[in-house]
Amino acid sequence: MLKVKNVKNILKLFSILLVFFQLSCGQAKRRESIIVASAGKIESLDPAQANTLRTLQILSALGDTLYKLNEEGEILPNLAKELPNVSEDGLSIDIKLRENIFFHDGTSFNAKAMMFSLNRFMEIGTLNYLLNDKVEDIEVKDEFHLRINLKKPSSSIKSLLTSVNLTPVSPSSYSNYKDKFNNKIFVGTGPYFLESFSPSQQIIKRFENYWGEKALNSGIDFINYSNSNTLFGAIKTKEIDVLISNSIDDIQRRALNELVSKGKLNSGEGDPIEIGYITFNSNVLPLKNKKIREALLYTSDREIISKQVSFGTREPLRSLVPPQFHKKKLELWPKYSPNHARNILKSEGYCENNILTIPLTFRSNIPADKLLALTWKELIKRDLSDCIEIKLNGIESTTVYKQLSEGSFEMVILDWTGAYPDPEAYLTPLLSCTEINNNVCLKGEAVFSGSFWGNNKVQELLERSEKSEGEIRLNTLIQVEQLAERGSSYLPVWLVNPKAWSLKNISKPEFAGNGLINLKKLKRD
Repeated sequence: MLKVKNVKNILKLFSILLVFFQLSCGQAKRRESIIVASAGKIESLDPAQANTLRTLQILSALGDTLYKLNEEGEILPNLAKELPNVSEDGLSIDIKLRENIFFHDGTSFNAKAMMFSLNRFMEIGTLNYLLNDKVEDIEVKDEFHLRINLKKPSSSIKSLLTSVNLTPVSPSSYSNYKDKFNNKIFVGTGPYFLESFSPSQQIIKRFENYWGEKALNSGIDFINYSNSNTLFGAIKTKEIDVLISNSIDDIQRRALNELVSKGKLNSGEGDPIEIGYITFNSNVLPLKNKKIREALLYTSDREIISKQVSFGTREPLRSLVPPQFHKKKLELWPKYSPNHARNILKSEGYCENNILTIPLTFRSNIPADKLLALTWKELIKRDLSDCIEIKLNGIESTTVYKQLSEGSFEMVILDWTGAYPDPEAYLTPLLSCTEINNNVCLKGEAVFSGSFWGNNKVQELLERSEKSEGEIRLNTLIQVEQLAERGSSYLPVWLVNPKAWSLKNISKPEFAGNGLINLKKLKRD
C-alpha cells in the first residue's frame, strides 16, 4: 500500500513538473518577440494621419522612407538609391529608386507606387500642407525614376523626404483608400509586417523578404498601457522588455535612470527633437495687448522649472528650434526677470490694486504639463503676486487639440516635434500665416497652433529661406525667430530628449537622427 502511494505521489509530482515545463516553454515562446511598451492608445496606422511619436515609431519599422537620417543627422538614400538631383532652376527634383523591392503584399515598389503615396498624402494627409505648399505635381519618368515638380524652389524638400509621414504604401492594398484613411492595416516595404492591430496592442513580425538589413529579432509586440503608472510597474516586474520615455512622468524617468546606474537596466538616448512651450492667444483680451504678452516672457525661470519638474533632465530652452537644427544654441527669448515684467505691467496699468488674472490650460493626461503649470504659478505667486494671478485649467489632450484653432484658450501648454530635421519643421507650423489683418492671423498654421499671431515679414522670410542654402538660409530662419520673440506669442520652456530603457537581457536601444528607436537592432541576449 505504501508503495502504491509513493508511486501516486511520484506521478503527481511528475505531472506538476510537466505542467510547469509546458508553461515555461509557453512563456519562453511568448517572449520570443520583444515587447515594447508605451502609454496611450494608437487609433490609426495610416501614415497620412500619424501625428504621435508612438505611431511614428511603429510606422518606421513597418515602412521605409525615400531617405533616412543617420545618428549624426545626415541624409542618406534609403528607398532612393542616390541623393536627389535638383534642377538648376530649383523647380524639379529627380529621384532614382532602388529596384527589386517589394511591399508586404508581394507587389513591387516603383515610381508609380511612390507617386500614389505622395499624391494620397497631399489629398488627405493631416499634415498635407508640408507638401501642398511646395509641390506642383509628381511625374513618373520611368519605372524607377520619379520627378517632383515644385511651385517654387525649396531648400527644405530634401529633409522633408525623410519624414515617416511620407512612407509609401502599397497601391494595391490601398486602392479603395485613395481619399480616406485606412486605420487598422499597414502594407509597406519595411523590415517588419503587421500581423495584428488593436488600439492597445500591435504585433509586427520580421519580413523575411526585406530588401535591406534584416531585423535582429523575430518581431515586436507593442503594448499600449492606459497610464504611466502601470507602464512603469510593467518594466520593474519584467512584463515588458523596452519602455519608451515619452510615456512616463519625470519622477519615473529618474527612478529608471537610477536603475541604469545600478546596472539593472540598459538605456539609450537620442538628440532632443521635442520642444515644450506655452502658447499665448494674441487675438483675445488681455493677451491681445502685446505688452502683456511681452511681460509674461520674463516670468519663466526655466532652470527652476527644469529642476522641479524633471530633476534637470529637460534642458531649459529659449528658442523654438532644437539647437542641432540651427547648428548652434540660440537664446533669443529673454531670461527670467520679474522686475522687468513688473515694470511692463505697471506701464499698462496693472499691479498694486489691479491684478491681471489669466487662465492657463494644461493637458490633464500629461503629468509634466501639470507640474509645469503648478511651478510657473508658484513662481509668479512668489515674485509677482501684486501683478499677476494664474488660474489653472486641466483638459484632456485630445480636447485641447480639437479646440486650439477655435481660440478657446488664452494660454495653453503644448509640445511640438518637427516632422523632419529642419528649423522650418518647427517655425512653419507655429508661425506661418497666409492671411493677416493687423498682426492677427486669419488663415494659416498660426491659427491651428492657437496663437493667431501673424506677421508679414515672417512670412516673407520663410519664403526667402526656401531659396537659399547653408549658412545664409539658417541666418534667415534666425531672423524669423527674432521676429517671433518680438511678437511674444510663444514662450519656449524646455527640450526633451527621447529615451528608452530595456531589460538587461535586451540590447541597448539605439536612436536614429529622427528621434525614433531603430527597432530592428533590438535583440535578446
